Amino acid sequence: MRELKAEKITQAVMELVKRANFSLGRDVLFALRKAYRTEKNRRAKTILKAILDNAAYAQKENLAICQDTGMPVVFVQVGQDLKIAGNLKAAINKGIEAGYKKYSLRNSICADPLLRGKSGFSPCIMHMDIVSGDKIELTLLPKGFGCENKSQLKMFKPTSGIEEIKQFIIEVVKNAGPDACPPYVIGVGIGGTADYASIMAKKALLTKLSAKHSRLEEDLLKQINKTGIGPMGLGGKTTALALNILTYPTHIAGLPVSVNISCHALRSAGIVL
Repeated sequence: MRELKAEKITQAVMELVKRANFSLGRDVLFALRKAYRTEKNRRAKTILKAILDNAAYAQKENLAICQDTGMPVVFVQVGQDLKIAGNLKAAINKGIEAGYKKYSLRNSICADPLLRGKSGFSPCIMHMDIVSGDKIELTLLPKGFGCENKSQLKMFKPTSGIEEIKQFIIEVVKNAGPDACPPYVIGVGIGGTADYASIMAKKALLTKLSAKHSRLEEDLLKQINKTGIGPMGLGGKTTALALNILTYPTHIAGLPVSVNISCHALRSAGIVL
């Protein structure tokens, strides 16, 4: 059985903090550039250019892409043949806190959700899965709350039709309007339970924007872009860059559907150790 020291995980998470907050992924940049090239609305085109310039400057100068450096969400896939020498959760949180401090990122986490109080850098949110092999894969998704606050979950009746579900997803985007900094990337989770549908919706944001999309995903994206919300809500045909759906088997008596919206600054970074 392979052994991995917790300290190495902490160092890797610190690096992910830097990569995720300073640089957009190639697929996100490609989608933004395509939107800029194809956008006809002059105001929308100007905004998309500003978004691209901001991303380029942030990467060049090692600055945060957005002042809201988010609630860090870490997806962890642990190989069943890997032994962690130390406390895995503590190592990840240590890396998050050290990375956010080192790179002068915002301390946005309230220790008590009701009393609030002084904010800090941790703990992060972790989702863990056991997989085959002897490696660990870490993916960091810093989730800003301008867009996280627009997330919605609806427990449909099992007899609900696809058009009813589509209308719900479109209405979630319409309700978000300009508030969550479009153009959006939209994650949808369908099935499982209420909690698992919401996890899938967030995990769907990590699907490559360049991945092949289903007819349902393409149709929803087309209808959302017809709303005319546009970049930063000021009009245009680019309300969303992509829409990704993840599904899971569910109970015969239910049909959970969760929608998680990301702003244009869809930030993530991953590593395999």
